[in-house]
Amino acid sequence: MQAVPKCPKITVIRPQGCLSAANALELERNLIAALAQHDVSLLLVDLAAVEFLDKSGLMALVSAHKLAQNLGRSFKLCSVSSSIRMILELTQLDEVFEISEDNLDLAVA
Repeated sequence: MQAVPKCPKITVIRPQGCLSAANALELERNLIAALAQHDVSLLLVDLAAVEFLDKSGLMALVSAHKLAQNLGRSFKLCSVSSSIRMILELTQLDEVFEISEDNLDLAVA
C-alpha cells in the first residue's frame, strides 16, 4: 500500500481597485469566510489588481492573518505592486506577511 500525500487546498482571493474604509469590511468578511472552510490549508490574497491600500485595508489583512494563525492555516500575499509593497515595508508588515512574487511561486513552496 502506498501513502498518498494530502494535497493542500488553496483558496485564492483577488481584491481589485482600492482597499479602503469603503470596502475593507467586505474584504475582511470574504477572507474570514474563506478561512472558515474546513478543508482550506492556504489562503492566498492576490493583490495584482489592487491600486491603493489604506489602514482599513491593512487591518482587514492583519485580522485575516491572525485568524489564519489561530486556525493553523497558512496566509500569503502575492503579486504585490511596488507601491503596495512600500506601504507594507513602512508599516513593517512585510515582516509579518509571507509574500510571494506571484501565485506561481506556490508550486515550489
